[in-house]
Parts: sequence; structure tokens; C-alpha cells
Amino acid sequence: MAGRGRPSERSYAPFTDDHLKRLVKIARADQEGLFERNPHLGVYRKRLMLVALCQGGALHHVDCQRSASKKNGVKDLDVYSFYAADPNVRWPYRRHGVEDFGPSEFGFHPNRRAGFVGRHVDLMGRALPVDPEANPVDAVRSWLATGKDGTPWHLRKKAVVGLYPAKYRGKVIWDANVDQ
Repeated sequence: MAGRGRPSERSYAPFTDDHLKRLVKIARADQEGLFERNPHLGVYRKRLMLVALCQGGALHHVDCQRSASKKNGVKDLDVYSFYAADPNVRWPYRRHGVEDFGPSEFGFHPNRRAGFVGRHVDLMGRALPVDPEANPVDAVRSWLATGKDGTPWHLRKKAVVGLYPAKYRGKVIWDANVDQ
């Protein structure tokens, strides 16, 4: 079964639309679990702007779209959910979930978590200081370009690829190799 094969530090298999859809399902289930465990965060259910693949996985997706050269590869999958900040409820910015991507062409990392069969999916979120009606792509790009803390600094060094809403799936939101 794919995903149960030999371990590898990185996978160079290209992303498919099914992979991107699977990441959305994983992220949305993680969000719902977070809101159920923390009812005070429920206000963010209606403030979700964008779910995106970030870091090395996103860079690999961009590389594969550009050419047959697959130089970055996938070590793990970093998925961020971006929300419009609520002035009355702080987002837990240090919150970090981890889920199993499951069997796939990406195989698994040699240091996988016990019980996982696929790559780790790291799930994070950020509340951006924007109106809920703001353009999500513009909001994320602005945060990446101007954010002073460590997270936007790290994310802007690689790439960000939209996952959800569906109209942004596969769209390059940020590419460190291209002037924004």
C-alpha cells in the first residue's frame, strides 16, 4: 500500500488535486475539533478567510508547477488557517495540531509519529488584523510582507499555496522566488 513503503527524508512525488482536497478535509476536521474543545473560539468559525499549504510543501508544489524539476520535496505538510481577528477573542497563536496525512505517494518520514502511516500534517492558525470581508489573498500577502514576528518571516522565505475556499485551491498566494 502506498504510504507504507520505504521511509524517506523527503518525497518528490507531485501534488494532485486529491492531495490538496485531503489537506482541506484534515484542516477542517482539526478546526472543528478545536472549536468543540474551546467553545469561546467558536466565533472564528465564521471568520475563516483562507486555508493554505505553506513552507516546504508549498514550495514543492510551486516547483512542480514550474518545471519537471522537483528540487525541494516534501518532508512534512504545514497547513495554516487564516482568520479575520475578532476584537474580543484572541486567537491561540501558539496552537499547533498534528495529524496523519495517511497513505499516499508521499510515503512517510523516518521519524514519523507512532501510529502514523503517512507524512505529518502540522496544523496552525493565525488571526489577521483585517475585516472579515477583506480579500483573503490580499490579507495574507500583506501579513506576510509586513509581519514582524517569526511566523510571517519564516513563511515568506518559501511559498504559500491556497487550499480553501475551493476557488483558491492550487493558487500560488506567495512565492519567495517571485517579486510580490
